[in-house]
Amino acid sequence: MLDLVKDYATKRADLLKMEVTEKSVTLIGALAFLVLAAFTALFFVILLLFGIGFLIGAYLDNYGYGLLIVAAFYLLVLLLLFWRRKSIKEKVANKILESLND
Repeated sequence: MLDLVKDYATKRADLLKMEVTEKSVTLIGALAFLVLAAFTALFFVILLLFGIGFLIGAYLDNYGYGLLIVAAFYLLVLLLLFWRRKSIKEKVANKILESLND
């Protein structure tokens, strides 16, 4: 009987290790994808913003004004993010916990 309990405890510990490993690998894979996607998206957005800034500047006959208008727009977006930072943090934390529980 004692051997059965030891065997059960060993198998249960092994199962727990495998479950933790599976969740870790899944999380690391998702994180790697997110980093690569964010890096690529960042370059896309930067080039797009320069293009929009130069396009607005061409219409205004001053490229500096075009880039300043785009920068001012993103300053407003940044201020909005700071204003909503608590709810954003809560949503991100909830999504992370939800993905760990799956």
